[in-house]
Amino acid sequence: MISNGIAGWMAKRNLHYGWVVAATTFLTMLATAGAMGSAGVMIQPLHQEFGWDIADISTAMAVRLVLFGLLGPFAAAFMNHFGIRQVVSTALGMIVFGILASFFMTEVWHLLLLWGVVIGVGTGMTALVLGATVASR
Repeated sequence: MISNGIAGWMAKRNLHYGWVVAATTFLTMLATAGAMGSAGVMIQPLHQEFGWDIADISTAMAVRLVLFGLLGPFAAAFMNHFGIRQVVSTALGMIVFGILASFFMTEVWHLLLLWGVVIGVGTGMTALVLGATVASR
C-alpha cells in the first residue's frame, strides 16, 4: 500500500506518520469547505446562463445544506463501522463526481440531484466529524 511506503520513507527520516494524516485531513476538510462555499457564487451565473429561477437554484443549495447538517452523526457512525479511509474516499468521490457532472447539467433537476443530493451527501460525510474523528484516534 502507498501508506506503508510513505510510513517507511518518513521513519527513515525520523518523521512521525501523524503529519501525513494531519495534512490529508486538512486538505480533505479544505476541499469540502470549498465545495460548500462555492455554491453561493453560482446562483447568479446559473440564473443568467439557463434562465432558471433563483428560488429553484436556492432550493438545490438548501437541500445540500440540509443533507450536510443531517449526515454528521451518521458520518461518525459510518467512519467507526467502515473505517475513515473508506468513508472519506467515497465522500470525496461523490463530491468530485457531482462537480464534474455539473458541467453537463441542463435542467434544474440536474442541479437539485448533483448539487443538492450528491454533493450534499458527500460534504456531509466529511466536514462536520472528520477532524474530530481523526483527532480522537
